Amino acid sequence: MTITMTSKEFINRRQKLAEKMPDHSVLVLFSGVVKTRSNDDKYLFSPNRNFYYLTGIARSNLILMITKRAGIVNETLFLQRPNELEAKWTGAVLSDQEAKELSGIEHFDYLDEWLESFGTFMRRCEGKCSLYLDLYRYLWSDELTLADTFAEDAQKKYRTLQIHDAGPWLKELRMVKSPAEIEEIQRAIAITDEAIRRMWSHARPGIMEYELEAHYDFTLKSHGVRELPYLPIIASGINATILHYEANNQRAEDGDLVLLDLGAASNYYAADISRTFPVNGRFTERQKAIYQLVLEAEIKTIEAVKPGVTLSQLNDVTKQVLTDGLLRLGLIQESSQLSKYYYHSVAHHLGLDTHDVSDYSAALEPGMVITIEPGLYIEEEAIGIRIEDNVLVTEDGCEVLSAQIPKEIEEVELLVGKNDKEMS
Repeated sequence: MTITMTSKEFINRRQKLAEKMPDHSVLVLFSGVVKTRSNDDKYLFSPNRNFYYLTGIARSNLILMITKRAGIVNETLFLQRPNELEAKWTGAVLSDQEAKELSGIEHFDYLDEWLESFGTFMRRCEGKCSLYLDLYRYLWSDELTLADTFAEDAQKKYRTLQIHDAGPWLKELRMVKSPAEIEEIQRAIAITDEAIRRMWSHARPGIMEYELEAHYDFTLKSHGVRELPYLPIIASGINATILHYEANNQRAEDGDLVLLDLGAASNYYAADISRTFPVNGRFTERQKAIYQLVLEAEIKTIEAVKPGVTLSQLNDVTKQVLTDGLLRLGLIQESSQLSKYYYHSVAHHLGLDTHDVSDYSAALEPGMVITIEPGLYIEEEAIGIRIEDNVLVTEDGCEVLSAQIPKEIEEVELLVGKNDKEMS
């Protein structure tokens, strides 16, 4: 049964957030602006994920304000005023009726009225107000966001205003996925599955990494996916030992393994899948031995996924399996040497962001979706192998949402170069 994400979903999320807000507080979220790429050319707009999470709206230049005073919660969405001339160039702005159907919000004003509305609420709070914003920045050196700029301006105007980050509240809510969110992730996985199979079927010695990427792009755009959750990694040979290799401009030579780390998105919900395959359709015995060890680590780590376990504990499982295997293979002589060949963690949360907001130390709960992605990277042998699946935590264990994507050696070999095999 298909579960559609309706306005009720967003209403429920805002209600849960409002319950966390203290009296005399206001939450302000900005949808974001279209960024200039060069001269007058623009990047594809991507909405602030927390704004989207609470509204279901993926339009630029919008502001959500939620106030709470004397236990009464009010929601206002500030929209752009219609402009007939601009509409001829960039299309009509979002109407209040469209916004209501998407978000379930009842009250709307225009952007040129929003500072007055904010000031009115501040006066009613009589100097006791707390302002909550999305203050996340990945790096301190990143450019200031709209929230950063507004926080600075508001603090200057209202000296007693207490400013807080709403991130922890939103993180807590976003970590556990609803049935509708899980279905979006499953759709993204299904598209990714189709894309990987297409790439495998067209693979052959001598193909360029970007040619494989073209088959990936074709599948995603055929399903209406225009914004990628992250740049795809299509790494052949020694390139696969670089964790975030993104050049995708080298030739995959006969005998190379190719590591894929990629994912489609469905309404901004991401898939995140890794598979590794021999470009000529046949693993060597050495490649098989290392691949099978990574697969064993993935399977045993997935078996350990259940409520109450932490991501760190899952990584311990992965490290133990990989250590034992590398000792057997003679690649290391003691466990402390594992970090030479495995130097990342095995899991992260997945959702509206590929590395979704989360508390890394928190125990898993039913409804959480995580990745499991062990890998080994042996630079001296030009072998990089990662196998990654997306896993839903259930009441008594887990469900592999991406189980349909082949990963056993025999399955992969059967599918690689399928087009050429059928013609010969």
